[in-house]
Amino acid sequence: MNTNREILIKDIREHLSDFRYNHSLEVANSCVELAEKYGCDKEKAYLAGIMHDVLKELPKEEMLRFFDEHNIPLTKLERNAPKLWHAMAGAEYLREKYDFSEDIVSAVRYHTTGRENMTKIEKILFVADFISLDRDYNGVEDMRERAKISLEKAMEEGLRFTVNELSEKCLAIHPDTISAYNEIVLMNI
Repeated sequence: MNTNREILIKDIREHLSDFRYNHSLEVANSCVELAEKYGCDKEKAYLAGIMHDVLKELPKEEMLRFFDEHNIPLTKLERNAPKLWHAMAGAEYLREKYDFSEDIVSAVRYHTTGRENMTKIEKILFVADFISLDRDYNGVEDMRERAKISLEKAMEEGLRFTVNELSEKCLAIHPDTISAYNEIVLMNI
């Protein structure tokens, strides 16, 4: 993995709308700030942040074709949760196209669901996606404050937000999200 930042910027620029492109830049900046604060490799954090949504705007039919072509199985829950697809496909894209290290690939893979036993870089990307400067949802300032205290406090709030949002819409919650939520809640008792 010796990829020049300009190549990556060009790649996301070609794949993403202006809105999503700017979001990716902001998430990358937040990843670097969190990496500095919590002692993680800043370059890897940047790479995970800049590329985390690389396939987010791929049309549904193309995404399904990507899964088929790359032999990526989808569970029934995943097949019915298109919001998760970009993380799964994006991870494979980064592995194949850029030969990214497995820690970066994993961070991209789990930035939407979380999972049990998350690594530091996985937590950093998960949190950065919630607190990037382009975010303005109700509660974002609280999330930013939690991120200053600990990654785990921010994770707890982000996972609670995700579980609540999905349950309010009567949508299935990925088992990785439930496992991550339970682990974080028990850790913070």
